[in-house]
Amino acid sequence: MRWRGVNHVEFSVLDYEASVAFYDRMFGWLGYRSFWSMDLGYRSTYYMARFPMPHSYIGIQPAKSGGKLDHAARAVGLHHVALWAANRREVDAFHREFLVPEGLTVTESPAAYDLYAPGYYATFFDDPINGIHWELAHIPRLPTLGQYRRFRQAWKAASAGQGAGGEGVSMEQALRPLPGRKRG
Repeated sequence: MRWRGVNHVEFSVLDYEASVAFYDRMFGWLGYRSFWSMDLGYRSTYYMARFPMPHSYIGIQPAKSGGKLDHAARAVGLHHVALWAANRREVDAFHREFLVPEGLTVTESPAAYDLYAPGYYATFFDDPINGIHWELAHIPRLPTLGQYRRFRQAWKAASAGQGAGGEGVSMEQALRPLPGRKRG
């Protein structure tokens, strides 16, 4: 069972030193830990929420080619990365105490996104050096009844007119079966 999700993601960055300085501030504010590769064949700096236990981590290394990303263009490649927030207050504080003072491009201020999941709350922003699009999101483990109702209403409204007869699509109908592993 792949219950831990993504193992790691690594980004190639335009200005390695400036990117390390930016991500040190950003991930430091969020309480992450960092380590670096000691330049043993390649240069990389890594950020993780838990250390040294099994974890997901984000790495950066110098790019050899390319230019700044433009997530709004929706070019082929990664659109954005969402990080977990402890709660809504952390999303608001991150926006107020980090994003705004850093002068970052905030593409979406902190808000509820009822369609995504019950209680979903997030802010979106761009890395100023490389254009990598980020999100800091909170989803409560136990949503309130009101959050669940708003989620169901948002789902119903978004799916209206879809489906075989235009009656909408249930969450169960939206689930897609995937082919399993062939054993033998």
